[in-house]
Amino acid sequence: MSTSFLLRNGKRVFSVIGGGCRGTDALSRVHFVSRRFIIDLSYSTHFMDLKGSSIPSSMKKLVVTKLSQNFRDAVALQTVPVPTPGDGDLLVRNRFVGINASDINYSAGRYDPSVKPPFDAGFEGIGEVVGLGLSASARYTIGDTVAYFADGAFAEYTVIPMIKTVPVPAVKPEFLTLLLSGATAYIAMKRLGDLVKGETVLVTAAAGGTGQFAVQFAKQAGCHVVGTCSSNEKAGFLKTIGCDRPINYTSEDLSTTLRKEYPQGLDVVYESIGGRMFDMAVNNLANKGRLIVIGFISAYQTASGVPTVKGGTLPMKLLQKSASVRGFFLPHFLSDYKEAMGSMMQMFAKGKLVCEVDCGDMAPEGHFMGLESVFRAVDYMYAGKNVGKVVVEVTPPSLDSKL
Repeated sequence: MSTSFLLRNGKRVFSVIGGGCRGTDALSRVHFVSRRFIIDLSYSTHFMDLKGSSIPSSMKKLVVTKLSQNFRDAVALQTVPVPTPGDGDLLVRNRFVGINASDINYSAGRYDPSVKPPFDAGFEGIGEVVGLGLSASARYTIGDTVAYFADGAFAEYTVIPMIKTVPVPAVKPEFLTLLLSGATAYIAMKRLGDLVKGETVLVTAAAGGTGQFAVQFAKQAGCHVVGTCSSNEKAGFLKTIGCDRPINYTSEDLSTTLRKEYPQGLDVVYESIGGRMFDMAVNNLANKGRLIVIGFISAYQTASGVPTVKGGTLPMKLLQKSASVRGFFLPHFLSDYKEAMGSMMQMFAKGKLVCEVDCGDMAPEGHFMGLESVFRAVDYMYAGKNVGKVVVEVTPPSLDSKL
């Protein structure tokens, strides 16, 4: 026997197969709350917990409505129905979402030209489980806290496949920093850096979301770490996380400093700026040096998205030093992701990893609160104002929340 349950004007949510106590019990415990039917099965509120989590009928989310490298032009705030999770999905009430330089590349359609607007924006979020499918209930329950790395994070509620989530002990934005920023630094340094104790490592944008982790992982490997930054405040922060030589390039010439203090060159460069910074890194590589390209943010807001570099001389420079340039794109290293997350979570729990978060408290308009502030947060990051990972608080904790 198969009994189907309906939700939202007749839309099928799931079926209970067979008879017995569970099927009978479910039929006798259908509740009507806020115009939505909830199936409360005998094995607890594993599906949609409206009362305990205060789920509304509609929500806000950010949608890419046209392709543009100008985030404000490309993305619109929309009000839509709260989605329903499928069999293996979780419905997550987002508390915090992460801002990434690649949000602009995504809104410009640079990652997958075949994807056309409209599509949802945002890559990472953290919050509590407020609904889930039958298969997902084998691993999670209502009130669990999870972080995730998946499309569509810039929303008050997001449906996420269970396999793309990471259980976390609490909804703290520090855990959010690990999903993309931390994982990029961890895997890139481990797989492409080939770090050896005593080597010199340069991290560009060292006080940023991923730079902070590259500094710490290089230091943990026993390397001498140099970090570029744009203010004395950032230089001070870098010293607290183990950077041996912060260089504020607004007050001292970077190329001159590197040639003077590191005449033998740089063994590894973790590079995310591009353009002139890339050229400078190439020119200062040591013999057998490795330059890891994890991005080129200096060009993302341009029409092409590609920076201009002195590529004509690159082969000669690499040959002369037996050096290499290595590109890193996280989706190509997902087989390393689980180990990276587990290791970083342990380090953070033991107090061996700093996960600096910037929620805009020092920004002109203050704390990044609500999806509307994602636009401000993107501008703030591109202005180079952040210290650590830029994070937006989507919703404050509520009295009804199980957090």
